[in-house]
Parts: sequence; structure tokens; C-alpha cells
Amino acid sequence: MDNKKIATAAISSILALGVLTATSVNAVPNQPTSWEKCAGIAKAGKNDCGALNGSHNCAGQATTDNSPHEWVYVPKGTCDKITGGVVKALKPAKK
Repeated sequence: MDNKKIATAAISSILALGVLTATSVNAVPNQPTSWEKCAGIAKAGKNDCGALNGSHNCAGQATTDNSPHEWVYVPKGTCDKITGGVVKALKPAKK
């Protein structure tokens, strides 16, 4: 292979990598500006804090999956996309 073909192949590879990188970056959502307290989607033992009905006051104490009283924080706009998710409160993201 001559030098011109090698240079062309190298430039083509670099350009293709740039296109793939730009495409991948756009596929990932931006950092959230706000969080939602999303109830009804937490797995047992995976809730983020106290139950909405006051049955406990700590994270990780949910005893059943998808309890309407247990919640997790999700990026704003996400809860409505999840079957069974109900927005209970909003919280600004840390900067």
C-alpha cells in the first residue's frame, strides 16, 4: 500500500470516529435540571426515602414492589413515561 492510500484510510477512519462520537453524545440525555419524586415504581428495598404514608422514614425500607407510598427520584419528565409512575414532588438538581 502506498503512502497516499494509507493517509486516505487514516483520515477516513478519523472522520468516521468523529461522526460516531457526535452521534453517541446526542443519544444520552443532558444532566437533569430538576428531579421528580416518582411514586409507585420502587422495588422492595430500593425506595429513596421515607414512605409517603409515614409508615417508615428511611431509604431501602419498602417491603413490596410498586407500592403507591414508596418512591424514587427520577429526572424531571421521566415519571410520566413509566407505567404506574405518579409525580408527587419536584426537587431542583444540584449544580
